[in-house]
Amino acid sequence: MKPTDSKKINTRKPLNNDYIIDNGYPARRRSLVDDAKFESTIKKQQHQTWIEEAQRLSQEGSPLNEEEVFLVQSPTEPETPQQVALVLQLIEGIGALPRIIKTTENFSGTVTHLETRPGTRKGISFDVLMRLEILHEPLLNLLKSLRQGSSIASSLRQGSSIASVTLLSDHNASIKEPWFPKHIIELDQCNHLMTKYEPDLDMDHPGFSDKVYRARRKEIADIAFTYKHGEPIPRIQYCKEENETWGAVYRELNRLIPTHACKQYRQVWDILNRESGFCEDYVPQLQDVSDFMKRRTGFTLRPAAGLLTARDFLASLAFRVFQCTQYVRHHSSPHHSPEPDVIHELLGHAPLLSNPVFAQFSQELGLASLGATDEEIERFSTMYWFTVEFGLCREDGEIRAWGAGLLSSFGELQHSLSDRPQLKAFDPDTTSLQPYQDQDYQDVYFIAETIEDAQEKFRRWTTSKLSRPYEVRYDPLSQSIQVLNSVNNMDSLARTLHSDIAKLNTAIAKLKY
Repeated sequence: MKPTDSKKINTRKPLNNDYIIDNGYPARRRSLVDDAKFESTIKKQQHQTWIEEAQRLSQEGSPLNEEEVFLVQSPTEPETPQQVALVLQLIEGIGALPRIIKTTENFSGTVTHLETRPGTRKGISFDVLMRLEILHEPLLNLLKSLRQGSSIASSLRQGSSIASVTLLSDHNASIKEPWFPKHIIELDQCNHLMTKYEPDLDMDHPGFSDKVYRARRKEIADIAFTYKHGEPIPRIQYCKEENETWGAVYRELNRLIPTHACKQYRQVWDILNRESGFCEDYVPQLQDVSDFMKRRTGFTLRPAAGLLTARDFLASLAFRVFQCTQYVRHHSSPHHSPEPDVIHELLGHAPLLSNPVFAQFSQELGLASLGATDEEIERFSTMYWFTVEFGLCREDGEIRAWGAGLLSSFGELQHSLSDRPQLKAFDPDTTSLQPYQDQDYQDVYFIAETIEDAQEKFRRWTTSKLSRPYEVRYDPLSQSIQVLNSVNNMDSLARTLHSDIAKLNTAIAKLKY
């Protein structure tokens, strides 16, 4: 791992190409599962580095605990006061409070709130909650000073002394909880946190020795990197070779859809061709397809330069946003791409994201990922791989495909419905831990009875397995995530549900008469 700047430890650092190569990321067929496992490993390494570095910086005084490392390291604006809270336990009375406040002022801190209550532990007279505004470095020094005073008082058995000092994050929320976007505009941050895959990283990539193709990929990627929420999706002028590659895949898939694709896909396919420019002659534009999807399910497309981290990609689904590449696979290999391209996105994902049931399943998967641990993200990514990418379902006694990886690759589509792979019933506990094949066609596929059945099993699984201590919901009016961790937030949801239930009851009553 590269040395980390001790003064700026960035917990949201993008993983660029050099970083990926230096840390041994395999340049092979890429998947969301690979990204999740790699990201989890790197985060564990970085996590330990942050702890060790911050504790080294505070070694002259009392060492910081793990929680405090995350609180005091790398503020977004180091010259702007932080809003923090301290909990102090006083041994005898409140006589130490004037000294505590004076010490805070000596370090240029401003006390904004002070609250006391009787101590709950034996030997503790008062618990004190003190909120203050203070710069980064003075905060670190204040903690050292108060704790040194606490230690000295304890050793001398002095009265009115401080038994302990604990630093809390603002609003008593753990800073170690993984960040996730709260508003749709914050997906601008997710879009630039890339684990990029380039054809020049893998000698087996079809475009490895094609300098023109690599330059074209960079040109299209740069467009996505500058995109911001609310802007029209830039239109790409695809060349003759790119349109021909699209056409080759389109024609073959169009032939197989009636016999291999699930009914939800078939139902949308014909409408897509009529209303959003789907045809074999040219690559459709993302904006046209996004407009079509929004009218049907509220899902929209957003241009992406390549593969996002698993956490950021799944978080986008929570907002009914699908991060979508715009480049076309190399013309020498029209029926296979080592990573997602616009053909995979539009032929594989767009039709089913235009189906209300499938769109709801995708969003629920995204919502479940918000605030999840790295281990849970790995399991969600594996679940996504074997359902949204390579899922099968039963339909009128036959097995059909509903995974985008199958529906955009006619070779694997035929393989999945042959007698060669092993087929297992979809079960979240089993599916989320299934080893997968990333070098060739899958050895194992999971069959859901229906998409609705898979959705219901996923809901029950997340209810019992997800470790976060709160629930979240998406508010489509404000395009924001509501964290249901307080009475006020739940009361707002209850009012919304009450209104909807009242309308439902009225509608049912009118049907009866």
